[in-house]
Formats: sequence, C-alpha cells, structure tokens
Amino acid sequence: MKPHTQPGSSPLEWVRSSYSGDNGNCVEVAVIPGGSRALRDSKDSSGPVLTFSTEEFTAFVAGAVDGEFSQV
Repeated sequence: MKPHTQPGSSPLEWVRSSYSGDNGNCVEVAVIPGGSRALRDSKDSSGPVLTFSTEEFTAFVAGAVDGEFSQV
C-alpha cells in the first residue's frame, strides 16, 4: 500500500458501502484505471489516499471477510 494525495490525473468515482449509513465515518473506495484500488476517509475527501494493487486489495478484502482484523 502506498500513501498518495491523488492517484492519476482523471477524477475517480468514489463509492462507499451501503452498510455505512450517514454518520460520516466511512471508508470510500475507487477503481484506478488498470484495476488498482484507492481508499480514503470520507470525512477528509481532500486528504491522503491509499492505493493498493489488485492483489493487495483482494487480500485485504479476504482478510476482512475472514475476521482477520477483528479486535474481539
């Protein structure tokens, strides 16, 4: 994962989970041309962006689904 201020030069289409609600504590994701993914904090849309290769993002999502990041 690499910190970025703005990946690429074209605007990205940022989306968030429908489970997020409207409380503003969300992570937004965008597809970067070529298939990589960008993530940002919805509270700071002009702040830093993390970019992941397709493989890194797939591993991250699989870990989240498997509970790898659970604090319980």
